Amino acid sequence: MRRRTFLTGAAVTAAGPLASGQARAADATMARKFADALSAHDIDAFADLFADDYVNHQVSIAAPPPSGLSAKAATVAFFAARLKAIPDLAVSLETTVAEDDRVAASFVYQGRHEGVYYGVEPTGRRLWFTSCDIFRIANGRIVEHWGMGDLAGIVAQLKG
Repeated sequence: MRRRTFLTGAAVTAAGPLASGQARAADATMARKFADALSAHDIDAFADLFADDYVNHQVSIAAPPPSGLSAKAATVAFFAARLKAIPDLAVSLETTVAEDDRVAASFVYQGRHEGVYYGVEPTGRRLWFTSCDIFRIANGRIVEHWGMGDLAGIVAQLKG
């Protein structure tokens, strides 16, 4: 009886980290989905990444969300405006770290400035900027976000 208990306990213990690792790997794919949806300019797929009760702990002072919009709608509108201003936007994922229900990611954004962006008329310049973001994932959706984008770098490039 002791041997069976030991083997059962060992199997459960061995399965624990694997199951946890699988959950982390699944959450880590969220950063890839984020980059891929934006690079594909698929705003519907992008919007679908976020829970309806999503909370954004980072709000851009340079581009505050319109009043009356949910955090999800404001985030989608922000990125839709970015796609309009930079119609060839490509987003790449430099690295991710996933633990428990959180994923941290470093993104690189590149594209040509061909629409009004942060109040600056099109310059035709190629832009390159980064962001570091932390997502909390629940039920396969982003439910919270913390992060910082390289706003100073964007503005410097826009103003030449």
